[in-house]
Amino acid sequence: MWWLVLILLAFIFQIATILILEFRNPSKALAWMLILFLFPVIGFILYYFVAQDYKKRRKLRRRGSRAFQEIRARLWQQTAIIDRIDDMNNSEYRHQERLFGLLTHISESPITGCNETKVLTDGERTFAAMLAAMELARDHIHMESYIFRADGIGHQFKNVMIRKAQQGVKIRLICDGLGSYHLKSSFVKELQDSGVEVHFFLPPLIATIDRRVNYRNHRKILVVDGTVGFVGGLNVGDEYLGLDGKLGFWRDTHLQISGDAVYFLQNAFLGDWRLASGQRINHPELYPVHHCQGNEQVQVLTSGPDQHWDAIQEMCFGAIAVAKRRIWITSPYFIPDPSIYNAIKTAAVSGVEVKIIIPYESDSRIVKLASLSYVEELLQSGVKFYQYQKGFIHAKVMIVDDLLATVGTANMDMRSFFYNFEMTAILFDKAPISRLNEDFLNDLNGSKEIDLKTFSRRTRMQKGLELLCRLLSPLL
Repeated sequence: MWWLVLILLAFIFQIATILILEFRNPSKALAWMLILFLFPVIGFILYYFVAQDYKKRRKLRRRGSRAFQEIRARLWQQTAIIDRIDDMNNSEYRHQERLFGLLTHISESPITGCNETKVLTDGERTFAAMLAAMELARDHIHMESYIFRADGIGHQFKNVMIRKAQQGVKIRLICDGLGSYHLKSSFVKELQDSGVEVHFFLPPLIATIDRRVNYRNHRKILVVDGTVGFVGGLNVGDEYLGLDGKLGFWRDTHLQISGDAVYFLQNAFLGDWRLASGQRINHPELYPVHHCQGNEQVQVLTSGPDQHWDAIQEMCFGAIAVAKRRIWITSPYFIPDPSIYNAIKTAAVSGVEVKIIIPYESDSRIVKLASLSYVEELLQSGVKFYQYQKGFIHAKVMIVDDLLATVGTANMDMRSFFYNFEMTAILFDKAPISRLNEDFLNDLNGSKEIDLKTFSRRTRMQKGLELLCRLLSPLL
C-alpha cells in the first residue's frame, strides 16, 4: 500500500505546484489540472516545459525595455506625438479623458499624428502592395512573419528579397520557429547564400529546453527603408490567396502605413530581431526623417512577454467599456478572457449594439468549439453573432462607435492577449474607420446570423465538447 501513498503524494504535489504558480490565473490553473487528471505524469511534464515561466518573462521584459530606451529620445524628436486630448482630430475624444489616458500610458508607443494609411482586404491586394514596396527599397527590408511557406507566394517574396539583396539592400527576415517549422532548409539556405539574414524566433527544440515554447511570435511586420510599413492578419502562404482546398476564399485585413507610426513598427521589429539573433541594431538611418504626407493619427500597440502591460487586452477592455452606440468585432478565434467577456456582455445589456463575426469554416475544430461555448450566454445578453459563409474569415478588426478602429495580428482570444508577441494598430480618424465600417457591413452580407432558439437546441454531445474545449481554452 505504501506505493499508493507515494502516488497520491506525488499527485497532490503536482496539483499544489500548479495552484501556487498559477494563483493569478484560475482559468489556466483549472485547464492544467484537467490535463493533469487525464494524464497524471505526462500532464505535469507538459506543464513544466510549456507553462509560463515568470523568471524568463522578467528577463524578456528587461531586454525589451532597455532596447527601447536607447532610441526613445531620437524617436520623440522626429515624431509628431499626440500627448494632449485637445490635439486629437476626432472630436469624440473631447469627452474621453479616461480612454485617452489609458492609451497614452499602457504602451511605450505613443499616438502619432503624421500618418497616411491604406486598408487592404485580401491576400491579392496585400501581397501586391507589399511586393511593390519591396521593389522600391533602397536601404533595407525588414520582414517578420509567423508563418512563411515555401509555396507560390513564398517564392515570389524570396525572389524579390534575393534580387534586392544583390542590389545592396540589407534584408532581415524573422520567422516564428513553430509557425514556420515546416519551411524547407533549402529555401532558407538559398536566401542566406544570397545575403539575406534569416533568423527563427524560438525554434521548438531551443524553446522547449529553455522553457519558452509557449512564447510564440505572432506578429506580421514589413518595414521598407523605415518609411513604409505593413501590419495585419496575413502571413505568407498560398492559402491567403484563397488556394486552400478546404477553406477556399480567405478574407483578411492588412494595413499599409506611411509616416511616424512606421518608426514603432521598426522598433518592434528590431526588438524581435535582438531576441531572435542576439544582435543589437539601432542605426539612425533605420529611422529616417520623412516629410509629413498625411495627418492621420495612429498608435501601434505591441504586447507580449517583453512588455510591462498586456497592452492590447487592456486597450480592448477600455474601448469596449466606453462604447455608447456600437461594438463591431471580427475575429477568427473568439476566446475572450473573463474581463473582456464581461465587458462585452455588460455593453450589450446596456443597449450598445454588439455584432461579432466569426468563421463558419475554421482551420481549427478545437478552437471553433471553444469559441461556440461563449455564444449562447452572449446571445441571451443581446450580442449578435454572425458566421461568415463565403470562405474563411481571418481578419482581426474591432470598431467602437466612431471613436477608434483596430487592425492587427491579435485575435480576440487569451493566447493573443497574454502569451503571444502581438501587434495592433489603432486608427482614430474617420476616413479609415469609415472604410472598415464598409468592410464589416460587406462581411455581414456574406454571413449568417446565429439564431438563439436554433443554437440552444444543439445536441448534448455538442455542448459537452464545447465545454471541454472551453476548459482547455486558456492553453489553446
